[in-house]
Amino acid sequence: MNAQAQAYNVYKKTSVETVAPGKLLLMLYDGAMKYLKNAQKAIGEKDFSEAHNQIIRVQDIITELMSTLNMDYEISNSLLSLYDYIYRRLVEANVAKDKVILEEVYQLLTELRDTWNQVINQTRSRIQPTPASGLNVRG
Repeated sequence: MNAQAQAYNVYKKTSVETVAPGKLLLMLYDGAMKYLKNAQKAIGEKDFSEAHNQIIRVQDIITELMSTLNMDYEISNSLLSLYDYIYRRLVEANVAKDKVILEEVYQLLTELRDTWNQVINQTRSRIQPTPASGLNVRG
């Protein structure tokens, strides 16, 4: 690997490790949605090997989302069930190379991403920096 490629990999790793957790969550959803679209395109082009690879990437992201849930919160049980459903649908889509199932998963992930984006933005808007005290949390 050349020096430029190594530098890029270090930059990429550092940028992911230093991003805020909410932003990282949105990045995971964005990545999954991108890979779903790539898989749909590959199926349309009858490139089933590439479709498989793209779907596996989405499965990896869903597995990551499942493994990082904080089960101390009741909502996590619902999210775990939903992620499990999405994962099973991805397996079905991969076996059948079914674009319709991939579209279903895409819609579910879009709704989840949009919801998380709203939560993150609302949380961010509750924290207002002030010159005198650093951070002021409105309640």
